[in-house]
Amino acid sequence: MAVTVPASTSLWDGVLEMTKSAQSKGADPLMWAVELSSSLLSAGVSMPSTKVAELLVSHICWSNNVPIAWKFLEKALSIRIVPPMLVLALLSNRVIPSRRSHPAAYRLYLELLKRHIFPLASEINGPNYHKIMESINDALHLYQKFGLESSEPGIILVEFIFSVVWQLLDASLDDENLLELVPDKKSIWPIKSLEMEIDDFGEKKTDSHSHQGLYKMNTTMAIEIIVQLFRNKATSRILNLARQNMSAHWMSFIHHLRLLVANSTAVRNSKDIIPEALLQLTSDNPVQLSRECKGKTISLQQFHAIAACGSLISSAGQSHGASRSAIWLPIDLFLEDTMDGYVVAATSASETLTDLLKAHQAITQASWQDTFLGLWIAALRLVQREGEAVEGPVPRLDTCLCLLLCTTTLAVVNIIEEEENALLQEDDDKHPHQGSETQILGNCRKSLVSSLQQLGDLEGLLTPPPSVTSIANQAAAKAIMFFSGIPVGSGYLDGVSFNDMPVNCAGNLRHLIVEACIARSLLDTSAYLWPGYVKGHSNQIPRAVSGQMPGWSSLMKGSPLTTQMMHTLVSIPASSLAEIEKIYGIAINGSDEEKISAATVLCGASLTRGWNIQEHIGSFIIKLLAPPVPVDYSGSESHLIVYAPMLNVLLVGISSIDCVQIISLHGLAPHLAGVLMPICEVFGSCSPTVSWTLPTGEHLCPLAVFSNAFTLLLKLWRFHQPPLEHVMGDVTPVGSQLTPEFLLLARNSQLASCVNSLDPKNRRGIFGRSNLSSLEPIFLDSFPKLAFWYKQHQACIASTLSDLKPGTSVYQIFDALLNMMFRKMNRGGQCTSTSGSSSSSGSIPEDCTLRLKLPAWDILEAVPFVLDAALTACAHGRLSPRELTTGLKDLADFLPASMATIVSYLSAETTRGLWKPAAMNGTDWPSPATSLAMVEKNMNKILSATGVDVPSLSAGGTTPTLPLPMAALVSLTITYKVDKVSEPVLNLAAPALNTLGASCPWPCMAIISALWVSKAKRWTDYLVFSASRTVFHHSSDAVVQLLRVCFSSAIGLPISCGGVASAGGAGSLLGHGFGSHCSGGISAVAPGILYLRVHRSVRDIMFMTEEIVSLLMHTVRDIVSLEVPVEKLRKPKNGMVMRYGEVSLYSAMTRIKLAASLGASLVWITGRLNLVQSLIKETLPSWFISGHKSDPSKGDSGGMTGMLMGYALAYFAVLSGAFAWGVDSTCSASKKRAVILGGHLEFMASALDGKISLGCNKATWRAYVSGFVSLMVLCAPKWVGEVDVEVLKRLSKGLRKWDEDELALALLGISGVNAMGAAAEMIVKSSV
Repeated sequence: MAVTVPASTSLWDGVLEMTKSAQSKGADPLMWAVELSSSLLSAGVSMPSTKVAELLVSHICWSNNVPIAWKFLEKALSIRIVPPMLVLALLSNRVIPSRRSHPAAYRLYLELLKRHIFPLASEINGPNYHKIMESINDALHLYQKFGLESSEPGIILVEFIFSVVWQLLDASLDDENLLELVPDKKSIWPIKSLEMEIDDFGEKKTDSHSHQGLYKMNTTMAIEIIVQLFRNKATSRILNLARQNMSAHWMSFIHHLRLLVANSTAVRNSKDIIPEALLQLTSDNPVQLSRECKGKTISLQQFHAIAACGSLISSAGQSHGASRSAIWLPIDLFLEDTMDGYVVAATSASETLTDLLKAHQAITQASWQDTFLGLWIAALRLVQREGEAVEGPVPRLDTCLCLLLCTTTLAVVNIIEEEENALLQEDDDKHPHQGSETQILGNCRKSLVSSLQQLGDLEGLLTPPPSVTSIANQAAAKAIMFFSGIPVGSGYLDGVSFNDMPVNCAGNLRHLIVEACIARSLLDTSAYLWPGYVKGHSNQIPRAVSGQMPGWSSLMKGSPLTTQMMHTLVSIPASSLAEIEKIYGIAINGSDEEKISAATVLCGASLTRGWNIQEHIGSFIIKLLAPPVPVDYSGSESHLIVYAPMLNVLLVGISSIDCVQIISLHGLAPHLAGVLMPICEVFGSCSPTVSWTLPTGEHLCPLAVFSNAFTLLLKLWRFHQPPLEHVMGDVTPVGSQLTPEFLLLARNSQLASCVNSLDPKNRRGIFGRSNLSSLEPIFLDSFPKLAFWYKQHQACIASTLSDLKPGTSVYQIFDALLNMMFRKMNRGGQCTSTSGSSSSSGSIPEDCTLRLKLPAWDILEAVPFVLDAALTACAHGRLSPRELTTGLKDLADFLPASMATIVSYLSAETTRGLWKPAAMNGTDWPSPATSLAMVEKNMNKILSATGVDVPSLSAGGTTPTLPLPMAALVSLTITYKVDKVSEPVLNLAAPALNTLGASCPWPCMAIISALWVSKAKRWTDYLVFSASRTVFHHSSDAVVQLLRVCFSSAIGLPISCGGVASAGGAGSLLGHGFGSHCSGGISAVAPGILYLRVHRSVRDIMFMTEEIVSLLMHTVRDIVSLEVPVEKLRKPKNGMVMRYGEVSLYSAMTRIKLAASLGASLVWITGRLNLVQSLIKETLPSWFISGHKSDPSKGDSGGMTGMLMGYALAYFAVLSGAFAWGVDSTCSASKKRAVILGGHLEFMASALDGKISLGCNKATWRAYVSGFVSLMVLCAPKWVGEVDVEVLKRLSKGLRKWDEDELALALLGISGVNAMGAAAEMIVKSSV
């Protein structure tokens, strides 16, 4: 029977009339649908039609809620007259709220939902897709519900699927009266209607017994549909997109779901629903890339998931590096590199180590237990290497112990606090009104405990250095006391000697580590109960004697800080922050003598070995260097004058290299510079007639305070380094050097960051745990005298001196200084400046001392002119070398701060190359002849493992020469005694000598070392090692060879120079440091140690990056050729794997990952952020674009080598980026990540689009792209969210061309809300 739309009515009225007519006549639904479709087509209506869908749903609800009307609707859905998703959306608004009064309609809705929610592809590919999704958005008010502004249809699709599940869930909760348990006691969806409320009040009671049964069956069916939606591949992935990108709503949804699972009768009674399985379906599982690479022998998943068999413990020793513990090589390298005594860092080592650990753990996918264990093993290996190191001018043991017991512990604190703060925040979000203050313990804390328990098995690494044995014994004794009931903090151990401690009570480094963790609340005293933690009994602990020395406990009980107590506290480190606060209070409020004693205590053992509170001690010292204005102070001068004796004690106390290094490790160098500058400004401007009488009876003058502050300030930046544009020939300056401006900028930035951090929980490091000096920004212009000297210093480095006019105040000081320095030659000689504008007339007053009673800044201004005149006179024979050296020594003794100008001036003049060489013949200048042959012999021994030849130090018996300024500087330094008094001056000059020796022609550094060997024989090994490093400064080929040996040593490949394979790992790469370890004297130094002491002086670090990439590729080729013979590789059949091929490939991939890890570590350590960004932005794209004639993979028909090269490059690149940027947003460098990473992914996308032509092997490129993207998705998902979505979509499209659908989808899935729509559409299309 034909049914037509009446012509007299509008189109949509006609559709409605036609439907009513067919319904009244009982027409066949198919015939009705065919006629309706024909009428709509003739009227030009595109189908599926959103308008018809709205009409039919309105027709049914509720005036025509009859079976035939539902059949019409179902037939319209079947032949695509109406869009299924829109119909379901419209029905959900009408049916779900009325499900109690219309259970049959709800059942029909659920049936339609089961039938039409899963085939989504027809909707996505349909002609009216955009319009349909807009209608769904309007019908369900999705924008108001989810707050996503985008109208992209794919995003609406995700919201729709999510809304369907959520509506069913909340309806089911309401059906079982469980909705009252949710926080807001209501749903965000309209699941209740006014009609239901009337029913509840009994005003319209229509439910029958049958209706009630259907009602319960509907609840069960709704829950079953929820399960089906989570089990279906397409809809479950779409829901996963909602989980990833709509986290707040997802958390609420999951909370509702857990309530249902825990309390639902329907769930418990259902035979098809397992509660645990339902929760598992909705769990927050990470992205799984479970696809096999087509046509490949291995998959990326296999490459990335390599984990060595056996325990990490079994491979932790020095000689087992190539096994599992070798994956922690980046930590070994970082810690060893941090030990460079002459390098001052502007950031905290614990902060850098925290980011390094997080990045490495994320990329390697290791457990935190293994990560912490790897950290402890690396730090312990460092201590063992240092325990065997030779003596030198740079103390290292205290710095090494600081890294083990303070820096590493602080890094662990940061990681654990970050996790537990996140858990606490998550708990607060779930329970916003409860406000619980209970600490939430995270998995990282449990992992720490497990790692420390495992550490007890590494007895070979736990032996303490002799100098800290007594402290380790004391830590073990505390655990024994814990059993005996003696309060650990009772002062029982004050003054007790442990020399007679029984052997079975002896402590080790694990005891010190545990004590450090307990002190920082990472552990509690239950650690003392660990099996095997302590041996012995309380009766074996030496008993305290009645006349024991007063200790920290006595001070805390109120004993005064007497001289005797001060000497005791100086040698015993404080154990708690309260003890240091007590000392700080005395330093601020005590008498003048007590202030000096307190300052002395702070700079004693507490600073060098108070590992549990070391960063606080450093901050207290900095605060004392900027003391408050006394309440009763009324002077016109700076209040710092009043504190001169105390300030001087502090300045002298922290001036040693190890103290400066410890302060640097805690990131306090910028803050120390900030308080030193005012001291320099004030005391450098102070008249020398002022003085202070110390308690010892000695007199302290402003020049002494100034010199101590000034030389300490200069140690914080490499003031002697000439700028790159002013260096001569083959000089090798450091690429990035600290300057006063940079230090102040770092200080201001750190303090501003601390102040701007609104949540104290998110503050890491010392800035979040204690107060430093003033929070106000400081600028160099705030110190005019210092700024003037700095400008003069820069001008002196940049060019020769300008004229000095007679009669000026500077000339008068210049004249007086010359008279003081060279008073013995005034009878016949004269000194003239280079410019000829200044000279000593010869008629100089006898007492020049009175003329030099001037502020230090005034004297320093004249010093460069004095040096210029003296060096010129020596060059022209008017001044003998001995007289020049003696004069320079007199100047440095008169004003120690002038040593800085002496060093910088002579350094600058050396680099200019304008002076004739000085013959080091033993007559005019000191001779190195007696030691030079020995130096050359030992240099060859040190470099023997690298295959690098040492150029001859003698040329046909000629006399060794040095540039005149360098000869003057080295001659000046060897006039000093090697003792504590001369240490500050020598420490200031030593870095300059090293830099100059490396920059000047060969063999200048060897000559300097030979001269110093004659002066300080106990430093012979150290000095020879310093000379050996310069071989690499003069030859880029030597650097490449050193890098090649580093790779071979770490991986365990045969070394070209020796032909024997090493054991590999940290033991082979870093060895035992350097020193005399064999009967024949000094031994070969491990290549890694050499590189870490050389890389800062390499001029062309871009060259280093290119070489590291090239060496990585050659290393992969060598590994494959040794481990995986081509004829042995076969594809597995029936799930079985050929044993030989699998084992070989497994071993090869392990080594390749290690090689990539080493390469990433070397790039990051060599140039940090800038070099890594250059690698990703420039080096790698250039490598892929250019052809490689040495590329071995081009001859590999199977592509195995090329593929492994690509994976190695991907791992290398991502790991380098993770080291530099971090894997989250807590690292400060992460702000620069988006631009560089976006550019690199744009390069990938353009190459995949065919816009860029590549010259590399195709297998290498494909493996690199898939590997890089996979690692980002799996290990660094936050990176992806920072990249432009359009780039990601292009990259995803290119991956799909390679049949990498899963990877393409995973990439879009974590790319944020803007990519969510594209991901959803890809899911639907790939499910067809």
